[in-house]
Amino acid sequence: MPAASTCRRQPRRRHRRRRRPERWPGRERRPSALSVSSSGSLLRLGWWWTFGDDGEVATMIEVAREAGVSAMTVSNVINGRPGVSAATRRRVLDAVAKLGYQVNLAARHLRAGRTGTVGLIVPDLDGVYYAQLADRLSRRMEGRGHHLALVHTAGRRERELEALSLGRLSMYDGVIMSLIQVEAADLEGPTFDTPVIFIGERPVPTTFDHVMMDNVGGALLATRHLLSTGSRRIAVIGGHHDDEVDNMPTLRTRGYRQAHAELGAEVDERLAVPLEAFTMEEGYRGLMRLHESGVPFDGAFALTDAAALGALRALADLGLRVPDDVQVIGFDNGKETGFLTPRLSSVEPGNDIMADTVMALLQERIRPDAADDGAAPRRHIMLPARLELRESTR
Repeated sequence: MPAASTCRRQPRRRHRRRRRPERWPGRERRPSALSVSSSGSLLRLGWWWTFGDDGEVATMIEVAREAGVSAMTVSNVINGRPGVSAATRRRVLDAVAKLGYQVNLAARHLRAGRTGTVGLIVPDLDGVYYAQLADRLSRRMEGRGHHLALVHTAGRRERELEALSLGRLSMYDGVIMSLIQVEAADLEGPTFDTPVIFIGERPVPTTFDHVMMDNVGGALLATRHLLSTGSRRIAVIGGHHDDEVDNMPTLRTRGYRQAHAELGAEVDERLAVPLEAFTMEEGYRGLMRLHESGVPFDGAFALTDAAALGALRALADLGLRVPDDVQVIGFDNGKETGFLTPRLSSVEPGNDIMADTVMALLQERIRPDAADDGAAPRRHIMLPARLELRESTR
C-alpha cells in the first residue's frame, strides 16, 4: 500500500472585505424606495437618504411601521393612488410628518431616465396670454408625472439659442417653445435628443413639431365683422404692413387688409398704429397718438387683448362710447375679456385646443419607445380661429 501522505490540507485564507467609507459619516445607508411589481411583490428600486428635523434618516419602512401599515400602503398614499381609506391615509401622512420623510424625486427620475420636468420657454411672462397658456398646460400635466418649468427669453436671440443648447435641453423630458428671434436656418443643423415642440407663428424646419394659431384667418374674421357692422375706418392697433416678414403683427395686419379687399373697402395706412410692446400701456398710448393725429376712425382692431384693454381706457378718457362711436375687438380671448365694461369682443385662437394638441404631441414624443420612431415625420398644425362677440362690437 502506498504510504499515507504526510501533507496536511492548509486552511483557506479568508479575506476580509474592506468597508467602503461612508459618504456621510454617521449616516446609515438604507433602502427606502419601494414599488409593487406586476406579480404583486415588493421590489427595491434604489437607495436614498431622507432626513427628519432631528437629523435621523427616515425610510418608507419606518413610516409604515409608525403608521401600522405595509410599505405598499405608504407608497400608495405618497403617490396619490386610490384604494386607501381616509383614516389610513391620515395615519400615513401623520407618520410622514412626524418622521420627516421625503420622497427623493431626483433618484426616482434618474432610475427611470426622466427628469419629470417639461420646459415652457416663452418671450414674455408679464402678458396675460403666456400666463394663461402656462396655467392650461400645467393643469393638463397634473397626474401625468410631470411639472412645468417656465423659462423667460425676453424675445432675445441669444437667450433663445441658449435655451436650445444641449446642456439646457437635457434638464427636461420635453420642451414647448415660442420663438421670436431665432430663424428656421438656425435650426436646420442641430438634432435634439429632447423633444421640442414649437408654438407661434415663427417658421421652423419640418424636422420639428409646430403648432400655430391662424393669425391671418383670425384677423380676417375680426375685421370683416367690424366692416359688416358699419365701421369704415378701422384702426389696427399694433399693426405693421410688411409682406416680407412673417411675425404676429405682419400676419394679423395681412388678415386686416384681406378683409378690406374682400369687401371692397379702402385701407388707409395711417390707421396702422405701431406699438413698442403689446401691453395695456402701449395700447392706451397708441390710441391716444391716433386721436391726436387727427386721423378719423370708427373702429379699432387691437392685435392683442392687452392692447385692446388700453384702447378701451383711452376711448373712455376721450369720452367716446363703445360700441356706439367706436367698435373695438381684440385677439386672444383671454379670461379677463368677459369681465370688462363693456365686455370685450375678441378672436378665440383655439386656446384650449392649443394646450390639448401640444400635450398630445408631447406625450407621444416622450413615451419610452418614442426613440424608435425618431425618423417619423413631425407635424405642423394650424388651429382654427373663431370670433367671440360681446358688448364692445355691434
